[in-house]
Amino acid sequence: MDRYDVVIVGGAAIGAATGYFLKGPLGFAGTVAIIERDPSYERAATTLSAASIRQQFSTPENIRMSRFGIDFLTTLKDRFGADADVGFHAGGYLLLASAAGRAALEANHTVERSEGADIALLGPDEVHARFPALATGDIALGALGLSGEGWFDPHALLHLLLRGAKAAGCDVLRGEVSAIERANGHITAVRLADGRRLGCGSLVNAAGPSAGALAALAGVPLPVEPRKRTVFVADCRERPDGLPLIVDPTGVWMRPEGTVMIAGMSPPPDEDEAADAHDFDPDWHLFEAVVWPAMANRIPVFERLKLVRAWVGHYDYNPFDQNAILGAHPRISNFYFANGFSGHGLQQAPAVGRAIAELIVHGEYRSLDLSVFGYERIAAGRPVREHAVI
Repeated sequence: MDRYDVVIVGGAAIGAATGYFLKGPLGFAGTVAIIERDPSYERAATTLSAASIRQQFSTPENIRMSRFGIDFLTTLKDRFGADADVGFHAGGYLLLASAAGRAALEANHTVERSEGADIALLGPDEVHARFPALATGDIALGALGLSGEGWFDPHALLHLLLRGAKAAGCDVLRGEVSAIERANGHITAVRLADGRRLGCGSLVNAAGPSAGALAALAGVPLPVEPRKRTVFVADCRERPDGLPLIVDPTGVWMRPEGTVMIAGMSPPPDEDEAADAHDFDPDWHLFEAVVWPAMANRIPVFERLKLVRAWVGHYDYNPFDQNAILGAHPRISNFYFANGFSGHGLQQAPAVGRAIAELIVHGEYRSLDLSVFGYERIAAGRPVREHAVI
């Protein structure tokens, strides 16, 4: 049996970041294995995301994690060398609210400003003055990220994190965990579907949308499930220049991606249920029924756009409070969670990787105190709800 001091299950952004910070910046002397079932990452939540980063949240700790994420993206060359580039485009987020949503946007803005986020509240005339293509007759307020928000290439970021983890000494293994062994209140080993058994000093759950199923193998209930999200790609020759990522009051979001627009939405609550993590068939009906009408209502030239294609990714969704679940299990102290981001995991991967690595190395958070996201709140039924979920 092979044995590692730390086994990380899930080799996409969260798992790779954890391995990188453990063996790299924190200089962990022990052995680390990252287990990934799909080394092509063709169906990973990381590579199928819209790959955007924002500071507009209702939970202060989410803002702090994203602020570190921005710092990480803008200092990649210092960490990974002169060739490090993820094509970060600081296009900003524009969250729009109707009269019914104005108070929530204002409340979030108070939190954001207290955390130093560069967010401006704009009236409808101010929104139209900045972005003349937008129809604002039904808008009461907008919140625009003036800096520190935008989008990037998720494949490039994942490549850098994996490269950094490997260079620092992590072993990246192909495999799927089929069983977890426990003894005397500790995780002792994982078994892989191909029959291999890996002993471990600590186990990190970075399994993305499959995190709930992985925790169940250890007999631990974890409220994380895959939620299907379709991203639509549309071409419009009259597309206005300089658009930010726009979040409409309908919940539809849209942003430029090269010469096209990408857009999506969370399904209505009565349709948004736990999904099959292997379901990658786009929900085409949402485009005609909701997404396109909302895009055309907000930017009238989009009445003439053409749907080109679509793809599907999955949120690692936490239905309990839509916030991350981080840190060690209160009774299984060598079982660590890095799960449940509900759509904002990729942007927070650097901060989460550093945080979990600090817990393993130091037994405490050293950079950002993320204890508010601990598993204890789940066990106690005490939600810490994130209201700005897109």
